[in-house]
Amino acid sequence: MKPYSELTIEELTTLYQELKQQYKKAQALDLNLNMSRGKPSIAQLDLSMGMMDVLNSDSDLRCEDGTDCRNYGVLDGIPEALQLMSDMMEVPKDHLIIYGNSSLNVMYDQISRSYSHGVMGNPPWCKLDKVKFLCVVPGYDRHFGITEYFGIENVPVPMLPTGPDMDLVEKLVSEDETIKGIWCVPKYSNPTGNSYSDETVMRMARLEPAAKDFRIYWDNAYTVHHLYDLDQDRVVEILQECKRAGNPDLVYKFASTSKISFPGSGIAALAASLNNLEDIRRQLKVQTIGHDKVNQLRHVRFFGDIHGMVEHMKKHADILRPKFEAVEEIFAQELDGLGIATWTKPKGGYFISFDTMEGCAKAVVSKCAKAGVVLTPAGATWPGGKDPHDSNIRVAPSFPPLEDLKTATKVLALSTKLVAVKKLLDEATAEAAEKKTAETAE
Repeated sequence: MKPYSELTIEELTTLYQELKQQYKKAQALDLNLNMSRGKPSIAQLDLSMGMMDVLNSDSDLRCEDGTDCRNYGVLDGIPEALQLMSDMMEVPKDHLIIYGNSSLNVMYDQISRSYSHGVMGNPPWCKLDKVKFLCVVPGYDRHFGITEYFGIENVPVPMLPTGPDMDLVEKLVSEDETIKGIWCVPKYSNPTGNSYSDETVMRMARLEPAAKDFRIYWDNAYTVHHLYDLDQDRVVEILQECKRAGNPDLVYKFASTSKISFPGSGIAALAASLNNLEDIRRQLKVQTIGHDKVNQLRHVRFFGDIHGMVEHMKKHADILRPKFEAVEEIFAQELDGLGIATWTKPKGGYFISFDTMEGCAKAVVSKCAKAGVVLTPAGATWPGGKDPHDSNIRVAPSFPPLEDLKTATKVLALSTKLVAVKKLLDEATAEAAEKKTAETAE
């Protein structure tokens, strides 16, 4: 079928009636499907059930250096957990601190610490008149929510296929000392699934910020979350690149096992320069005597080492890959060539970024909801939930069973068609009326 924009008013009217009938049939199915967040499916959670058995009341709970994991102490994390996370995050283990279960919690702590006590001797942000943060868009709503919570002004920066618009990032960071950081998901980015190019990482490491306390918040959430064995994205390691560029203190790098083992029961880590870690420990040793060492030991005993983790992630990929491919196949079948939607085709991560015609995303999400399919709210991928184009929708294929996912995706495609045709029909009708009025006036 030719692009919808090339259809006549008569063709659009006929098509609109046909789509309305299809939509009524979809509503009659009384669906109750949820694609709103990137949660692992039950089948994925089942992959880690063996972790519940690696420790019991008869287990030796001492780690390799003899520390009893049942007791207090070990602020940075047990040695074998540091090694596991070091290998996963591609950084030396002496540049790491192991935290609790959530990397988002660690990011919140970093912002909170900077706000109340400053970064490496710089003034606390709470004493400044204005603080800004760069937000790559479309991006992760929970990142934006943290800075927004502290009253920090979120400044959108476009996400390109190669990563953030670095021309704009370099300009803003070098000219404005109120800009204190940038949120980044460098690999299989949320929600586009795009990964940062080598050039982007190198330019990021060579930023010359006006603010001495500027930091890159590098959330490497999907570092080992590939969909394919052979076709995988690779991202230059940012800490090493910052050191090479003479900016060793420029970045905080975060990761966790939340979508590797159990969300809410994993282990998280922060990697940074030795200077940054020393600054962080001053607060951390007041906050805690040490994080959950038993859980750290549990993860090490279950995975063994990075090779065991990689094999484990292949099992995740076997579950996720058919879902992503099904969504992409339905989009192609239903929407290709119509000129009303575009979408990304990631090689990993948890999301597909779907763009409707401008001004249509909220209406599409609403139509889906009325047909029993819940999506992430339109605009969620922008600070404050305000997408100026009203076009981006984050699609999360991971949680629903495959057949439910296919049904939900078809409803999304149908809703997109219905909203687009209505928009085009309204525009064409208004244009025809204006033309007729002008002709009558003549």
